[in-house]
Amino acid sequence: MHIRIDDTVKVIAGDYRGSTGRVLKVLHDKNKVVVEGINAVFKHVRRSQKNPQGGRLRKEMPMSASNVMLICPSCGAASRTGTRYLDDGSKERFCKKCGGATGQISPPKAAFAKK
Repeated sequence: MHIRIDDTVKVIAGDYRGSTGRVLKVLHDKNKVVVEGINAVFKHVRRSQKNPQGGRLRKEMPMSASNVMLICPSCGAASRTGTRYLDDGSKERFCKKCGGATGQISPPKAAFAKK
């Protein structure tokens, strides 16, 4: 998946289109992400020992990962991402607009190192 925890993303489809937020959770098996402050719903909670007052609990719900785009830290624009191998054999994500690195994906592997 092209999105990871703590990435800043921009919503490109749905009710929250144009909003930006930080990724709190990534659900790989369902291809969904939970973004801070986006796609929030109210869950009504009954009074209990755990929650003595009860009331409405605000909670962010998962949204499809295809509805968000990564915001590049170097150029600041929402862009697609790609992967590439570095000279030492490690794999990283990069911004397709500016070519800047957005984070390492895997540690160095001798098989992919340039000789």
